[in-house]
Amino acid sequence: MVAVKNTVYFSRSWKTFPDFLCDYIKRKLDPLWGNAEIAKSLAERHPILQWYDIFCRYQQETIKIPGEVHTSAVNGIVACYLGLAYALYLLEHNADLQSRLVKRLKDPANFQGAYYELMVASTLIRAGFILTLEDESDSLTKHCEFAAVSKRTNKKYWVEAKMRSIAGILGKTVKDGGADGGNPVVRLLTHLRAALAKPAADDRLIFIDLNTDPQLNAANKPAWGDAAIARLETYEDNELPSGVSAYVFVTNMAFHRQLAGNPQFATLPFGLGIPDFNRPGSYRVSEAYRRKQKHIDAYYIGESFTRYLNFPATLDGSLPSEAFGKQSSRVLIGETYHFIDAGDGGVIGTVTSASVDVQGKMVAIAIKDRDGTSYILRQPMTDEELADYTAHPDAYFGQIVQPNKKVEDYFELFEWLIEVNKRTPRETLLKHLAGSPRIDELRNLSDEELLIAYCEAMTAAFATKDETKELP
Repeated sequence: MVAVKNTVYFSRSWKTFPDFLCDYIKRKLDPLWGNAEIAKSLAERHPILQWYDIFCRYQQETIKIPGEVHTSAVNGIVACYLGLAYALYLLEHNADLQSRLVKRLKDPANFQGAYYELMVASTLIRAGFILTLEDESDSLTKHCEFAAVSKRTNKKYWVEAKMRSIAGILGKTVKDGGADGGNPVVRLLTHLRAALAKPAADDRLIFIDLNTDPQLNAANKPAWGDAAIARLETYEDNELPSGVSAYVFVTNMAFHRQLAGNPQFATLPFGLGIPDFNRPGSYRVSEAYRRKQKHIDAYYIGESFTRYLNFPATLDGSLPSEAFGKQSSRVLIGETYHFIDAGDGGVIGTVTSASVDVQGKMVAIAIKDRDGTSYILRQPMTDEELADYTAHPDAYFGQIVQPNKKVEDYFELFEWLIEVNKRTPRETLLKHLAGSPRIDELRNLSDEELLIAYCEAMTAAFATKDETKELP
């Protein structure tokens, strides 16, 4: 059973969330339309039904025993077909937008544009945005695809999504698609100009997909990355109208080019007319932090793209290692257990904290027994348990906790210090900074700026030791 907005979907045959998605997409696209497409030859079918044929064959190869739950890696066809289904599911709470996109998806001429809009929409939803349709009854004004309001900052953005058209790919023909290969950024500025031509009452989010083979350069970065940045910078210097700005995300979500392989994708964020967003240079950690907070919505969009291939596995949100009948030794903070392998006859104790050694596949559990005696127990983790922890490290033990993290650079250390100290009283921070020659200046700072100054001083102290710390 899956409840979506005001509708409850049910089937006795569903065991996993992907099972539900397979039925959900058929219902949303209309079974009669789907069956009519299947009656055609494979080459004449709509791209979605061509994906469906490949997806069914993939299931037959993967599921050896019908009715049993199987685990397999997400490949290109799963990313395309189930990714489309999941994007539609995430849009269920916006019926008008979902209905418009479904209508366009079913039209081969509009399929590519609608598909990319869905990818963008689902990414924004996962990044914490509420999507709205603009008033299209006003035919005298050009409109964006949709608007997005950040639940984090309450800022509203106008969204435009464009994808390069290639003949023979995603339903495009020689009439409306160019040749494959060549320079993938050749139409980048054409799409950008078209997006900027639409008036925007709010900040802009512009997404442009290059629809090219995923190739990397010698630095293990997208081969098109430097060329894309060069074109955007040239446009910014020579053409960008005064006062116009946009967060531009150049993407290559090329799952449809790797249906049987490991899906690869890339996202390049660029602040067009926004010189303090994602620009190379050397900055103090405090300045880098302020810039990130100023543009935090765009940062969360970039992070959301990295999670595009993450689909729920279970129908009720439980962990796969427990939901599918496998015995689990996971413990929950605050719960009491009988640890039979501890001491003579075992120990009955309440879990106070827990942490995971991913490399060693071990969990350390802190417990306190009825007499108040504390213990630290260690026990191995199965591959399934470790996979669950890796997917949900902050909630694996039943409470939202900050997982252990090995910081890789001083900015990560600074952010960790901000998180750890954000509830530290002002008086305590000033006490720690009492020896600073700037103490009189520090006393006049706001609480936020005082916290930044304290964490920057702590980061500098760590930097003098020139070592990476394992932080609890």
